[in-house]
Amino acid sequence: MSEQFQTRLNTLIQYLEEQQVDMAIVNSPKNVFYYTGFNSEPFERFMALVIDVRKGSNYLFVPALDQEDAERSSNVKCIVSISDEINPYKILKDTIGKDVKSIGLETKNVTIYQQEQLKHYFSSFSYQNIGEFISGQRMRKTPEECNKVQHAVHVIEKVLSEGIKSVKAGMTELELTAEFEFLMRKFGAEGPSFSTTVLSGEKSSLPHGSPGGKKMNKGDFLLVDMGVIIDGYCSDITRTFIIDEETAEQRRIYDIVRKATNESVLATKAGVLAGTVDTAARNVIKANGYGQYFNNRVGHGIGMEVHEEPSIHEKNEMMLEPGFLFTIEPGIYIPGFGGVRIEENVYIEEDGKAKVLTTFPTELIRIG
Repeated sequence: MSEQFQTRLNTLIQYLEEQQVDMAIVNSPKNVFYYTGFNSEPFERFMALVIDVRKGSNYLFVPALDQEDAERSSNVKCIVSISDEINPYKILKDTIGKDVKSIGLETKNVTIYQQEQLKHYFSSFSYQNIGEFISGQRMRKTPEECNKVQHAVHVIEKVLSEGIKSVKAGMTELELTAEFEFLMRKFGAEGPSFSTTVLSGEKSSLPHGSPGGKKMNKGDFLLVDMGVIIDGYCSDITRTFIIDEETAEQRRIYDIVRKATNESVLATKAGVLAGTVDTAARNVIKANGYGQYFNNRVGHGIGMEVHEEPSIHEKNEMMLEPGFLFTIEPGIYIPGFGGVRIEENVYIEEDGKAKVLTTFPTELIRIG
């Protein structure tokens, strides 16, 4: 695995040399993990992979409390430890030197405070955004990365299969959420990859709603959206169930979303525009008269983070390539009535064909 981290880092260094960047600061925790193998959340503390292109030196700056872990797991072996009472930007200048004219930054991940500190310690520099290049690197997953996501998918599907056995009318959304998150740990996950979503009845019309004390009733849609992190990689799955028995309208809406998901998967292959994948699902929903109730993109990239590039929306003219891994999750959300979402994870293999990583049934399942 260390060879893979070094290969990724060498690709970035080559890009920095071509762009004539003197120094690069990679401070997104997941990007630090991507290049070094050190996976940590520093919160307010300074942590960064710093590349001194002029000298050919790489440094991993970490909070002092993470030094031991970094020394054990990082592929970059020059660890700079920073205690809480010291200004990390002064340490950065003392380590790198002052004659820095061009700095590569992840501009989406730089605060005004950080910019002020850089200006203070490196008074005359210009900056270049290296974030898009890094996103492009991460967007193209290797088969080994796909296997890690696949494992995370297997675990969350096991959690879903086991967890829905406990559903019964009168149970609250939070009670089921707790059951799912217990099972995540039981089956070996590091934790959820995002806040577990359990929504019932009319609340299922909220695409990003939060579970609460609402009780599940017979005839409710039950929308479950969740994922896990394992070995640094995420999964993300949504299935919608019916508690007891569905109405004709609920069945119709469910079948439309299921068809939209299938059409979107069928449209996925190398050489087509990302927007085509969105449009394939959107056209099904529009043709059946529910277009106004599908008001978000059809999917997003997934890997070390649950939301990555590419963004699969109807205006995206990026060409899909082998290595892209993303979700397909169309939905119909009707305020006051409820909603349905069915989500698959797909990977474009070397032959350009889409492999569906999720295997949990998409047929409407009655529970409770």
